[in-house]
Amino acid sequence: MAEDDVVAKDRKILVAVDEGEESTNALSWCLKNVISHTSKDTLVLLYAKPPRAVYTSLDGTGYLFSSDILATMDKYSNDVADCVIEKAKRVCREQGDPEVKVEVIIESGDPRDVICQVADKINADVLVMGSHGYGLIKRAFLGSVSNHCAQNVKCPVLIVKKPTCSSSASGTK
Repeated sequence: MAEDDVVAKDRKILVAVDEGEESTNALSWCLKNVISHTSKDTLVLLYAKPPRAVYTSLDGTGYLFSSDILATMDKYSNDVADCVIEKAKRVCREQGDPEVKVEVIIESGDPRDVICQVADKINADVLVMGSHGYGLIKRAFLGSVSNHCAQNVKCPVLIVKKPTCSSSASGTK
């Protein structure tokens, strides 16, 4: 079969983004190494807003949380989500192919669950995410979002490690 006869498959590439530099690195690596400039890939940026902590009507000191305070906390959470997504879109504009379609999904919940649910819901062809590089002890206490997702999503998972030097971040194509 001639190379020109190969039909490029439309792929949905899900990239989990958060406030950390690791997710920005994973997005950059994905744009350079995963996105095919000859296909109609769709890059889906996913931000999982952490759930608001559950508070009783009285905090530990006996003070009530007013609706104003709760609204302020919600606004802050939305502002963080907007900031993370805008940063990710800027990376896509600066480093990506202008032909690549970019979609955004913002969901609330535990990032482990949200990422797995969205990957399945959109039938992602691949999930790309950064690794925080926690050591064994810290990972045992905090859990690893990337490990959880690698074990629970149906699609392949690409975990991009934090580069040890600037030259390894560039990758090759």
